[in-house]
Amino acid sequence: MIKIYNTQTRSKEELQTIEPGKVKMYVCGPTVYNYFHLGNARPFITYDTFRRFLEYRGYDVAYVQNFTDIDDKMIKKANEEGITVGQLADRYIAEYFRDADGLNIRRATVHPRATDSIDEMQKIIATLMDKGYAYQLEDGVYYDVAKFENYGQLSHHNLEDLEAGASDRVSSDQGKHNPMDFALWKLKKPNEPFWPSPWGEGRPGWHIECSAMIREHLGVTIDIHGGGQDLVFPHHENEIAQSEAANDAPFVHYWLHNGFINVDQEKMSKSAGNFFTVRDLVEHFEYDVLRFFMLTGHYRMPINFSGDLLTAAQNGWTRIKTCVENLDFVAASDRTMASNPNARADAAQTSLAEQAATLVADCTTARASFIAAMEDDLNTADALAAIFDLVRAANTAATVTDIAPDALQTAAATLRELLDVLGLNPTREAQIPAEVLALVDERGAAKKARDFARADALRNQVLELGYEIKDTPQGPKVSAR
Repeated sequence: MIKIYNTQTRSKEELQTIEPGKVKMYVCGPTVYNYFHLGNARPFITYDTFRRFLEYRGYDVAYVQNFTDIDDKMIKKANEEGITVGQLADRYIAEYFRDADGLNIRRATVHPRATDSIDEMQKIIATLMDKGYAYQLEDGVYYDVAKFENYGQLSHHNLEDLEAGASDRVSSDQGKHNPMDFALWKLKKPNEPFWPSPWGEGRPGWHIECSAMIREHLGVTIDIHGGGQDLVFPHHENEIAQSEAANDAPFVHYWLHNGFINVDQEKMSKSAGNFFTVRDLVEHFEYDVLRFFMLTGHYRMPINFSGDLLTAAQNGWTRIKTCVENLDFVAASDRTMASNPNARADAAQTSLAEQAATLVADCTTARASFIAAMEDDLNTADALAAIFDLVRAANTAATVTDIAPDALQTAAATLRELLDVLGLNPTREAQIPAEVLALVDERGAAKKARDFARADALRNQVLELGYEIKDTPQGPKVSAR
């Protein structure tokens, strides 16, 4: 039984989907004006993991993650670079996929761009105008939050308190009915892209974009909506208000929000100078290490980032990978009982059989503990603890001479199975820079020519770049140091 924490009810609830066996899930994606940062990476990894687990448990998941490809930041950067907003979006959507692939984040069922849903946005806005939930001013169309009876239901804010807090920040001459009213359609300004509409040429407000993409690709009511904690208010609150008012139907059954990332115990922000993109970090740590690090804490809790903690994550991930590699090696070696031509005494064989049976039982226990942890509001920290319990048992079993290879293979397969749910692949090659791979190939050619001095010099060059080469029967293996 899968239980998830619903931000709206502030409680764990049993997952009961609209259609049995199927999940409609939407996750807020990036605004594509730059490489995505560590804070973005957390929800991308979190909800990719949740999707994987749902599918592991037999659900058919329709998973939508959008690209916000029109907003103030994008317009500003495009104008600075002398390119169109569309060109800027194309560039950083491609860069998103490069980092997402590195982090082993699977493609969504659909990755809609906001600008592809302008017609749907305008249909929703027209409905809200007709129903009296929206009104037009000189600079655009606004949603009247006071008209929506349940405004604040997600964030648990009181509208009167919000009005009082906002009144000092919003000038009264803007003409808005309420300081919390938000833009549905913004009339064009100089040097901005625009689309025709019944209310004048302009562009959509941020909040309407997600409502439109959800309705267009998943329908008026969905099972799960995910995003970062910073989106609870006002973004997700406003999505509810406009969607439920327009559609006369519940919008989302379960709201999931992940916690913030702190850097050395301080909230990550550009102003604090502790802001890191994923592209920056993979200069020092593999993508898999970043993903592993994100999963070491519960998704709803803040997670602290530091170089020391990433190094610890790297060590933990290396331990798991080494265990799987050793299991594969030992299971295939000629020292196992199955390939040993000298039969052991019955007592010794019985002891080996018992140890093999114990390891297989450990696999069953680890799987059950892993599933229980993941069913309890996606507790990846406890799920990893179950994996490490199996790693310890498997490492011990791998040192037993002549143990049945089937048991070792079962342990390796179980580890791969559970790690795959977390989006971790212990045998996936890290993305090695082309410069390093070229040096490895050149070293191979030098060795073949018996120019060992040159080969040693090339190995040292690879080491200086932060990578090491291990010679194996299958050829050279290069990895980050």
